[in-house]
Amino acid sequence: MKDFSKIIGHEDIIEYFQNAIALDKVSHACILNGPDKSGKKMLAEAFAAALQCERQGKSPCGVCRSCKQADSGNQPDIIYVTHEKPNTLSVEDVRRQINDDIVLKPYGSRYKVYIVDEAEKMNVQAQNALLKTLEEPPSYAVILLLTTNADGFLLTILSRCVRLDLKAVSDAKIRAFLMEEEKIPDYQADLCVAFAQGNTGKAVWLARSENFNGMKDEALRLIKRLDDIELHEMMREIKKIADYKLEIEDYLDLMMVWYRDVLLYKATADVNRLIFQDEIYDIKKASSHSSYSGIEEILKALEKAKARIRANVNFELLMQLLLLTIKEN
Repeated sequence: MKDFSKIIGHEDIIEYFQNAIALDKVSHACILNGPDKSGKKMLAEAFAAALQCERQGKSPCGVCRSCKQADSGNQPDIIYVTHEKPNTLSVEDVRRQINDDIVLKPYGSRYKVYIVDEAEKMNVQAQNALLKTLEEPPSYAVILLLTTNADGFLLTILSRCVRLDLKAVSDAKIRAFLMEEEKIPDYQADLCVAFAQGNTGKAVWLARSENFNGMKDEALRLIKRLDDIELHEMMREIKKIADYKLEIEDYLDLMMVWYRDVLLYKATADVNRLIFQDEIYDIKKASSHSSYSGIEEILKALEKAKARIRANVNFELLMQLLLLTIKEN
């Protein structure tokens, strides 16, 4: 069911939406800004369902005809704006799905709600086309722009929208949710929480992802035998890492969590504070063979590698330099 009660965290945004409904002060345009999988779509869908609910409460009732249609994705006055090209939301998409449609009154609801996912993919022409609608929207129109980068919008778009930035959800809430709803053990929940960095959707994705578990096993296998790897063998390992190139930041984050555990154990000898508690034998071994400065150099090298990947530096050369730095320290 598309409902605010199903959303973990984001209480401030939920409160804003519910107050807007209760006070009959619904904005014609809102920007929901936050990382991928952070809950933007769930918030937008719950708000849209609440706006169209026949009982006219602050939350969707879940039982009226409109709520049931919203749950199935068939509410005719909740429109999902799509784009044909994978990396662009074009001016034609905006004109056809919003501008030309918005002049038609709702079929049977109080509002027409447009949910624009991946709105950061609007090019300048598309944003300018949308601006014409935002300047004089019909009284029944509500446009929800979901984006990972609100700062990429034109200032004229930003000035005509209410901007709602999604904040990180507490680790404790995400951990409890994963253990209760996803039925995963505490050590796996801790690992997912460490990687999610306050993003509930990413934590759930990690908990369910067989690919992530395989990547974790590969990263730890490489770390444990890196001391014994010769240069020619290292190149073979780099080719294996290339299989995870699309998720390389997650791969490097796994390595960072490992070395942070090594550093933490070296400093405190406290097993209970480790993320990789089930790897305690190898973490003890690594901490005894490594210096504080050496581990810190490795963590710095991993951070630099992440920054260089974003700058599109040669992948194989970058990974070779990183692995050699880890070996040296």
